Amino acid sequence: MVTLTIDNHTVSVPNGTTILEAARKVGVKIPTLCYLPKINEVASCRVCAVEVEGVDKLATACNTQVVEGMVVHTNTQRVRITRKTNVELILSQHVDHCVTCVRSGNCSLQSLSKAMNIQSVPFRKEAPERPWDPALPILRDSAKCIKCLRCVSVCERVQSLGVWEVTGSGAHTTVRIRGGLPMNEANCALCGQCVSHCPVGALRERDDTEAVFSALADPTKEVVFQIAPAVRSAWGEILGLSPDQATEKRLAAAVRALGVRYVFDTTFSADLTILEESHEFLQRLADPQAKLPQFTSCCPGWVRFVRTEYPEMAEHLSTAKSPQQMFGAVAKSYFAEKLGKAPEDIFCVSVMPCTAKKYEAAVPEVSDAAGRDVDVVLTTRELDRMLRAMQVNVAALPEEDFDHPLGRGSGAGVIFGVTGGVMEAALRTAYWKLTGENPAPDAFEEIRGQQPWREVSFTIGDRELRLAVASGLGAARELMDALRAGQARYDFVEVMACPGGCSGGGGQPIHDGEDYAPQRGQVLYQLDRESPVRFSHENPEIQALYQDYLGQPLSEKAEALLHTDQRKWTL
Repeated sequence: MVTLTIDNHTVSVPNGTTILEAARKVGVKIPTLCYLPKINEVASCRVCAVEVEGVDKLATACNTQVVEGMVVHTNTQRVRITRKTNVELILSQHVDHCVTCVRSGNCSLQSLSKAMNIQSVPFRKEAPERPWDPALPILRDSAKCIKCLRCVSVCERVQSLGVWEVTGSGAHTTVRIRGGLPMNEANCALCGQCVSHCPVGALRERDDTEAVFSALADPTKEVVFQIAPAVRSAWGEILGLSPDQATEKRLAAAVRALGVRYVFDTTFSADLTILEESHEFLQRLADPQAKLPQFTSCCPGWVRFVRTEYPEMAEHLSTAKSPQQMFGAVAKSYFAEKLGKAPEDIFCVSVMPCTAKKYEAAVPEVSDAAGRDVDVVLTTRELDRMLRAMQVNVAALPEEDFDHPLGRGSGAGVIFGVTGGVMEAALRTAYWKLTGENPAPDAFEEIRGQQPWREVSFTIGDRELRLAVASGLGAARELMDALRAGQARYDFVEVMACPGGCSGGGGQPIHDGEDYAPQRGQVLYQLDRESPVRFSHENPEIQALYQDYLGQPLSEKAEALLHTDQRKWTL
């Protein structure tokens, strides 16, 4: 242990602890901007400067390790002026159009400037703008970039892709796509983790809210919304709602308050995905020539990763479409027929915790209904912005049910939003199909957890299944390399591109420097436990869909509407 003094507080911490970590142990707050624990500890912003007795230069608290007897002062006049000057220098290279920025009110730089009482910038403004394709799912405003390097570190150290790179030095430092490529030529998964870790508005999702407002105002369009499972665990965070207020039924009421007639639950099509995917899995198990392991296919960031990084293994992907795309296909066929509408009259909007879903909906090879299966994808953040724009008093709304017949989902569908949830839901149905009876609903809870890569095995009937779950593309790369090298062997693999799964998706509300995915995941597990139906195959609306329209899983009609060949997707 090392003992030191910080602002007259004596603290003992393990060797290797930084000044920042030690200060937090005794409740001393040191401001940070670029810092992300274990991800970005490069001290590029120098906002965490502190004074150490006996040392001439100020130290950066985020990456300076403590030593025995060290005496640290975090709020001297010298420290205060240095921090303020550092923030002013950052502001001199940042276009501060705060009133039109999506991060206004939720911006670390804005908060720091206010805390340091910065009312003007004494340095010349230099914030060059560089071109960016506005049609891309992820947008970058170079004039807002503060060179904190978070996007670089998250993409490289967590997601293993290294899409971003730093060029230049000093005042000429800039961040760009590696090799100077345009974004649409980079091996980017579009996961949005760079967006959710950017402390300012330099990175954001493409805003599609106006397209939805226009559709709502079009009398020829029947607008239908679907809301993903993970959205219900996060949508109220930025709106200031308590967990008791931010229920799924109040969420349905909030969307109707926008003028939407039909509001459905994507857990319905998550159950549909399970029926198709689990039957495909059992079919592969029975075929000695089939490619195993089967990979889940509901995460488009993961699909892009396989296609660009491991193209020879793309045939292992399940051909089942994601719940988002299955819902769109069913809404524009089965549901359109029920309404007596032409498929092109249905305008399908998805609310997703994800930025890659914007890409997926636009892939021409994935749509089989009229035009696109899904017309617009909104992130959770965009939905919140729409509710604020329409002055919806969400807390005052009475709860309302989702619409039918595409609005009922099982507990198995709900846990699609957390890492391991797709695997667990599929096993519940596979067990039933193999044995003729349901397992205990929580029989496969060993799959749960937040470890990036975990392995489990279960015996179902006379078959032992070897399974793996990965969340975050860094963990996925380790798993794929092990498979490629023959060092691992599995029957079924679930991968979600974002750490923690969809709960930690790139389109979820941003809490700078904090990981909310674990607690959001627990919300979904609780909803599963409370659900009256916990197995996808027992969802009565799914049973009715097969009976009235699809016939059975993997039928000719189901294959046409609900399956795709990801090897042919346009990247």
